[in-house]
Amino acid sequence: MENKVLVETSARHIHLTAEAVETLYGKGAELIVKKMLSQPGQFATANEKIKLVGPKGTLAVSVLGPVRPANQVELSYSDARALGVVGAPVRESGDVAGTPGLKMVGPAGEVDIAEGVIIAKRHIHMTPADAEKIGVADKQIVKVKLGTDRPLIFDDVVCRVSDKFALAMHIDTDECNAAGAFGEVFGEVIL
Repeated sequence: MENKVLVETSARHIHLTAEAVETLYGKGAELIVKKMLSQPGQFATANEKIKLVGPKGTLAVSVLGPVRPANQVELSYSDARALGVVGAPVRESGDVAGTPGLKMVGPAGEVDIAEGVIIAKRHIHMTPADAEKIGVADKQIVKVKLGTDRPLIFDDVVCRVSDKFALAMHIDTDECNAAGAFGEVFGEVIL
C-alpha cells in the first residue's frame, strides 16, 4: 500500500480550559494522565467522565488533556442527535466560533458553554517529513481509501502538518462504523 497511514477512531470527548477543570472537578483540580494518546503530549485522563446535557438527553464523555485555551466538545452526528444539539458543524479542532453550546456537569460543578460543540472534520496528523514523503502540504485536502470488510474512500480529509504531530488519521465513531474500521486499520492517501 502506497502512502499508508494508520486510521484511528476518535470517540466523543471534550477538551477543557483550566478554569472549567476547577469548576467541574473542584478547586485545585488538574487533569490526571490515564493513558498517552498517539499524538505527542496528548492524553486520556483518569478524571471522572463529564456528563453533557442537551435539550433531548445526556451523554458521559471522556476528557482529553492537556488543558486548552477554549472548551471544545467533539461529537459524532449520532451523538449530537441523541443530545438534541442542532447545528453542530463539521470543523477542524479549535475552530469553535459560532458553534452550539451545552451544559457540562462534573462531580463538583457545572459549566454552561455558549459555543464549542463540533463534529470533528476527518483529518490526518503528520510531520513535515511525512508530508514531504506523501507529497502533500498543510491544509491540503485528500482522499483516503480503506480496504476493510466495508471498503470505502473518505473524501474531504484535511492534512494537518506540524513537527508536533505523529502520523495518524482520525475519524469519528459514525465514520468508523460505516467503514467497519475496527482494530488496527490502515488507509491509503489518494492525491
